[in-house]
Amino acid sequence: MFKNLFKLARPTQWLKNGVLLAALVFAGEMSQTLKIELALFGVVVFCLLSSAIYTFNDLIDREQDRQHPLKKERPLASGKVTVGQAVSMIIVLLIAGLVGAWFINMNFFIISLVFIGLNLLYTLFLKNIVILDAMTVGLSFVIRACAGALAIGVTASTWMLINTLLLALFLSFGKRRHELMLLEEGAVAHRKILGHYSPYLLDQMIGITTASVVVMYMLYSFSTEVSEKLGTDYLYLTIPFVVYGIFRYLYLIHKKDKGGSPTRVLITDLPILMTVLLWVLTSILILYYL
Repeated sequence: MFKNLFKLARPTQWLKNGVLLAALVFAGEMSQTLKIELALFGVVVFCLLSSAIYTFNDLIDREQDRQHPLKKERPLASGKVTVGQAVSMIIVLLIAGLVGAWFINMNFFIISLVFIGLNLLYTLFLKNIVILDAMTVGLSFVIRACAGALAIGVTASTWMLINTLLLALFLSFGKRRHELMLLEEGAVAHRKILGHYSPYLLDQMIGITTASVVVMYMLYSFSTEVSEKLGTDYLYLTIPFVVYGIFRYLYLIHKKDKGGSPTRVLITDLPILMTVLLWVLTSILILYYL
């Protein structure tokens, strides 16, 4: 039973909460032990909260998930975890996460409540509204980025928030496209909102967000304001990693029929994994040693 409960928590999705560490890195606070501890504790808190949300989502969508070739194996959809067990798990995870958020600071506690509220609205209503479904997912990543800044007591960079939103939209539209192509005629039975999308429409949206992510990151890298704040003029050296990573992901969407789970792609696709690691290492080297 524990194995199925752990699977229900979707531990592979915890990688998304790494966004909370962006403020720590790009605010130049990695030399502060206390702030590192607070940032990491914040990640743990959001892992607990996001697992509670994923469990609630699976509980609500268990019937639709049974129509999906992959999601039908999820613990609730397959009947390996009962409704009662899932409800108990949600309560425990929410209490643990919110208690942890309270101990970090009040602002972090408040934004944790906002994160929960937005995701509950998504599960119950917003996921059924075309375009807003993807934008809500994007906003949840922006909230993560803000939470990371609040945890260590720094101001969230507007550039960071915009880049986070655009990248999350890019990944969300890619996921919708993958679902549409994978499920074909059964797409609407699994997720009603897919009936409002088409491969062509999603390709247009992906094209817009792709260009926006690349251009916005370039502007961020060459910004005089950013250079003065971070104390370096060499952030542009990370641009090739961002461009390659975006194009590699597009390749996986269109030629390899991947993109249904960005976290799974990150774990399983070696070029993407290496690109992300090199981007992180290069950014740290530039910010702290150049």
